[in-house]
Amino acid sequence: MRPARLLILALAVLFAAGCVPHAPPPTAAVVVQPVADLDSMAYGGAPRYAAARPVIVPVAGPAPRSGYTLDAGDKLRVVVFGQDGLTNSYNVDAAGNITMPLIGTVPARGLSTAELSAAIGARLKQGFIREPHVAVEIETYRPFFILGEVTFPGQYPFVANMTVETAVAIAGGFTPRAYHTDVVISRTVRGETIRATVPVTAPVRPGDTITINERWF
Repeated sequence: MRPARLLILALAVLFAAGCVPHAPPPTAAVVVQPVADLDSMAYGGAPRYAAARPVIVPVAGPAPRSGYTLDAGDKLRVVVFGQDGLTNSYNVDAAGNITMPLIGTVPARGLSTAELSAAIGARLKQGFIREPHVAVEIETYRPFFILGEVTFPGQYPFVANMTVETAVAIAGGFTPRAYHTDVVISRTVRGETIRATVPVTAPVRPGDTITINERWF
């Protein structure tokens, strides 16, 4: 038997027995990217690495509506670009309106600042200014009220990031007979008054009325 035939026969036997090594299947490439961590950011060390993650980009949608709405007691700064006679500070009166030159009374209660800007612009376009550009911002928020078992109940200016605890401190603290665990807040939203029992860590909004109850014992 010739050597070539012997070689072919030997390879056939090895293949049948499963001894011929197969090439490993291709693997997906793993892309790595640096992961920011406090140590590397603060001290400039080498960043740690981890498998890359897909980046999810949110789909653009309509801008969320502002949660704060205007009411009596708010003081606003209205800027009408290029119109110094209209640009001024205006108070929202007890009826929930502001009064401006040329256009007179404009309802503001229940509107956001963006909605009021649009309302003023629409009024000015009615024969006064061809293309008005109006911006409204809150200069001073309306006050809050605190009643019941505090040292000095009454009306106080609103402070940013205020909680019930902050409001109590402004009013001189709890009286000896005050109930400390929770309080009642009354809030007017678009003409409707909502009352809720909340903990003393709850946030306070402009115009809120806080009632501190008396404890039973």
